[in-house]
Amino acid sequence: MKKGAWANIPPKSNRSDPICFSPYLYRARNQVERFFNRIKQCRRVATRYDRLAGNYLAFIQLASIRLWLAARYESAP
Repeated sequence: MKKGAWANIPPKSNRSDPICFSPYLYRARNQVERFFNRIKQCRRVATRYDRLAGNYLAFIQLASIRLWLAARYESAP
């Protein structure tokens, strides 16, 4: 692979030649995928109304901050 990345997918139990799999990396990958799913719940991010890349990136940052704050205050006592 050109960028030094590899797939981290759990192998099937009947596979004769097992592939390298890390459950820790898989857990982190799952968190990243769930984060992108939550960000795309914002209609403006999912449909990309902004023409300029800078404006789109700024809104993604705002949505990320909103998710972070919601998660932070949700777990507060």
